[in-house]
Amino acid sequence: MSKEIIRCGVVGVGRMGRHHARIYAQMPEAELVGVVDADAERRNDITSEWGGRPLETVRELIDLGVQAVTIATPTIHHREAAEQLIEAGVACLIEKPLAATAADASAIAEAAASKGVPLQVGHVVRYDPVMRAIRALGEFQPRHLELHRISPMTFRSVDVGVVLDMMIHDLDLLTMLIGAEPEEIHASAVAVLSDAEDVCNARLTYSSDSLEERCVANVTASRLALKTERKLRIICEDLYVSADFVTRTGTVVRQSANASQLDEIRGRLRAGEDLSSVNYLDLVSFEDLVVEDAEPLLLQAEDFLNSVRTGSRPEIDAEAGRAAVRTAERILEAAGITANA
Repeated sequence: MSKEIIRCGVVGVGRMGRHHARIYAQMPEAELVGVVDADAERRNDITSEWGGRPLETVRELIDLGVQAVTIATPTIHHREAAEQLIEAGVACLIEKPLAATAADASAIAEAAASKGVPLQVGHVVRYDPVMRAIRALGEFQPRHLELHRISPMTFRSVDVGVVLDMMIHDLDLLTMLIGAEPEEIHASAVAVLSDAEDVCNARLTYSSDSLEERCVANVTASRLALKTERKLRIICEDLYVSADFVTRTGTVVRQSANASQLDEIRGRLRAGEDLSSVNYLDLVSFEDLVVEDAEPLLLQAEDFLNSVRTGSRPEIDAEAGRAAVRTAERILEAAGITANA
């Protein structure tokens, strides 16, 4: 039985929005009916390639009878576009971050809840094949995490600083992996090229009643690096995971698979034996992370349209998006930067 064709649109077809338009145009269960962009040449180029009508306003898109829309405008314009679409009963997939401030994020979330309109936030890294492979390892309780997201300046998303532009992805991953928001935050940030921060490091401590053990995360984001890196390390009592999102590779070390070797080493250390000639890497067995090939934006769009079709909760709902923005604001405050700087 074929699925209902959902009439889709995109508001803002810049660097990310153009990919959302492509995805909708290529999905058999979607129809790209129109795109909205202030730049006439850009909107015409997108519709010439992928179909739909080039439009100037969100109102025009609503009048076409659109059912589901991706909002990929600059962050500061998310709330304005979202409120118009939600008021008209149109489901929204809002590119990360949900909004530039926690207050705006709450307003969007509450508007969607009051209208009963599906709302998903575009934290697409959850759909990355590397992240899906990590989640496929099963349940685990992190004790320490290291997250690095750095790249050269691209001069996009400069309406916000690096925390809301880049680090926001990792803040969402932390909430998903740990299941709580941080209790304590220490951070430092530096603005170099733009008015907002371009580099930020944050240390987040999680120790809520819902956690069995205290957890610490060290998160670094920079848009002034000399190369692109996207790395994640997770340390648990019985599991270590190291993943590279750029190369789509990873390594998994399980304590259970190395129990006898570890016991032997402990015994030799207690006995005072000199182990300086021992190669630690020869003592542990590890496995490669099994990463399947997939396009994260397509997986995200499929989840979004499924929630539109069935009324089920999206993978990344409004509360998840709001939690990430709340944590981002707290990091900026800890670094001595106002959220709307």
